[in-house]
This record gives sequence, C-alpha cells and structure tokens, in this order.
Amino acid sequence: MGTLSIVATPLGNMEDITLRALRTLKEADVIYAEDTRVISKLLARYEIKKPLQRLDAATESKKAEEIIERLESGERVVYVSDAGTPGISDPGARMVAAVRKRILKSNFNTTIEAIPGPSALAAALSIAGIDTAATGFMFIGFLPHKKGRQTALKGISESEIPVVLYESPHRILKLLKELEDGGASRVVVARELTKMHEEVISGTAAEVQAHFAAHPDAVRGEFVVIIVP
Repeated sequence: MGTLSIVATPLGNMEDITLRALRTLKEADVIYAEDTRVISKLLARYEIKKPLQRLDAATESKKAEEIIERLESGERVVYVSDAGTPGISDPGARMVAAVRKRILKSNFNTTIEAIPGPSALAAALSIAGIDTAATGFMFIGFLPHKKGRQTALKGISESEIPVVLYESPHRILKLLKELEDGGASRVVVARELTKMHEEVISGTAAEVQAHFAAHPDAVRGEFVVIIVP
C-alpha cells in the first residue's frame, strides 16, 4: 500500500520538528519538496539521506502524476513545502487533490496522512492576544497583487470577525496603508516567527505602519497580519 505523507516542517527554528515528522522522513522512499535546497538543510541537520525531487507551484500538476505512479507501486512518498504546513498558502493542495481523484476513480490502495506541526497561521494567533473562541476568524492567505485586491480589501474592512492573511516584505507597507485608508481599528503584525528576530507589533494600522517606516531593517521576512474589526 502506498503512503503519501504531508509533513509540516519548521518555520525557521530547526528544533521545531516533531519526532513523528523525523521518523516519517527517515522512512520515506522519496521526498518531494517545494525547494530541495531548503529541505536539504533540515535533512543534513538530522542526518537523513533520501532521494529528493522538486515540486513547486509551477510543477505541481505535472509531478502529481509521477507521485501517483510511485504510490501505485507501493512507495512511501513525503511532501514538504519550504516552511510550515504544505497546502496552506503553499504548494501541495493541487497534488493531494489529484491523488484523491485517482483514488476515487481507480480505487487503488493508498493512504494520505497529515504529519502536523508548525504553521505560521496558528503560531501568530497564539501570541496575538485575540480571543477568537466566540467569533472564529477568517484566513485568506495572500491578497491578490492587482486584480481583485480592492474587492478583497473591501471585504476585510466590512468583516465582523478577525481576518488573518500573509504578506511579503515587498508589500507590507503598502498593505498597512491600504488598511489605514480602509479604517482598520486594530492590526497585529507578526514577523520572522520562531527566528532570532521574531517580532509582534500591535496597534492601529497607522501606528504599525509608522513603526516599520521608522525601522526599515525590520521590513524583511514573512509577515502574518491579523486585522481586528
């Protein structure tokens, strides 16, 4: 029986890897990765040597068929993204969908399993100080760069529950200005989670924007933005 394991890997701190994830990587016949150079560093840290194949957003559909053939032959296949949990604003979801479609169509004997672990989304919410127990929250991943961006921002400004999204260092200041113009009352920005320069800034959109404008060296790394209605 083939097994497809979707393995969460550290956001930055290599100690944030579960024992189950390490065992799964060691037992794999092959590891597919968003970037083989990134996973190679983690594997070297834990002295794991396995065949590596690249599967990023551009090659996901093409490589899905290759993975299906491996699973049909009974292999243990692992997929990892660059950091965190695959398929959450990262490649992986389309590949998993293709495997599930083949299972339903051909009824071949395989298992798809989640090996949970780090997630920037969960990590940011855990230290933001926002109570989502009663309201829940909405996660929208990365905003569109152009088409559909204004519509998405309008939806954020009208939301009655917290909205969580990811942003790159190249657009974080633009986003904060857009949130300020949209009347956001409170924003929490977490960056470089689990890394040496981890930082969480909370305040109005204008205050957070002023912070990063005054500290241009801090405008780097991955950002998780939480907008509180």
